[in-house]
Amino acid sequence: MSATQQAEDVPETAATGVKLTDAAADKVKALIEQEGEEGLRLRVEVSPGGCSGLRYGLFFDTDERDGDVVQSYDGFEVVVDRMSVPYLVGASIDFADRIDAQGFTIDNPGAQGSCACGDSFH
Repeated sequence: MSATQQAEDVPETAATGVKLTDAAADKVKALIEQEGEEGLRLRVEVSPGGCSGLRYGLFFDTDERDGDVVQSYDGFEVVVDRMSVPYLVGASIDFADRIDAQGFTIDNPGAQGSCACGDSFH
């Protein structure tokens, strides 16, 4: 997917700061449907850890935390805690299912650098 094509697939604004490409949104929706649990949402968070100081977390949960910011997509919601939102402004989440790459990736223009393993950033 070209950078231009990817940019067209990402909504222009997101209350959570993070945007999902169409491929990522389709995969999240499919995984939530597969789980079959009522009220399941994708939580994106930034927490201390990793070799560069901060680490992304992506997981499904039903928790509601004080200060959560919620962004609705077609058939599901993305939730980010208020402390993580500033770290995710402008970030986009994509999903790849190719021979050379598989899984969710986060492109964050606000990250100043990352570690060699790609697991954390600062």
